[in-house]
Amino acid sequence: MARRGAPPEVNAGSMADIAFLLLIFFLVTTTIETDAGLDRKLPPIEPPENPPIIKQKNIFTVVVNKNNDLLVEEEVMDLKNLREAAVKFLDNGGGTGEKGESCDYCQGPKNPESSDHPSKAIISLQNDRLTEYGTYIAVQNELVAAYNQLRNREAQRLYGRDFTEMNDTYLDPKTSDAIKDDLKPKLERIQKMYPQKLSEAEPKNN
Repeated sequence: MARRGAPPEVNAGSMADIAFLLLIFFLVTTTIETDAGLDRKLPPIEPPENPPIIKQKNIFTVVVNKNNDLLVEEEVMDLKNLREAAVKFLDNGGGTGEKGESCDYCQGPKNPESSDHPSKAIISLQNDRLTEYGTYIAVQNELVAAYNQLRNREAQRLYGRDFTEMNDTYLDPKTSDAIKDDLKPKLERIQKMYPQKLSEAEPKNN
């Protein structure tokens, strides 16, 4: 009876090289998304020795309690009205020219009992530890949208483009250095006009 021959061996010597080349290919071509997170100013661990004096009228207080109720300046408010209220506060421009607080680009009511200038206006947000995450994010979105609304308005007036669109282009890694160099001073100018001063106080335990 004839003996069966051994099956031919598969030459796998080059498989490791192929796998290595594929790994390099995917590492080079894959784009990794970076989560920028929430840009917020948190209170310091220890208060400074000489804290700056901030007028109460330059602070816009927003509180979210454990029942997800929204209190703005100690009054109950619907979430849908928060953005408009924040815009009115930030754009008030109630300061006079005596201390350099006048705002020649603000379009607000110039109420002397509200914020003097966008550079001095601070939004103070405080949540309860039992506040739902969805409510927390929704409030954050409305407050940031208030800043973006004002920045977009001024960017359109000065440059004919939305601030948010210019900022997205600047942050895009595919944007050339020449375009970024052109956008950077424009973005900084708009950010200086309406600086995002959104401070979060430590959550309450109610």
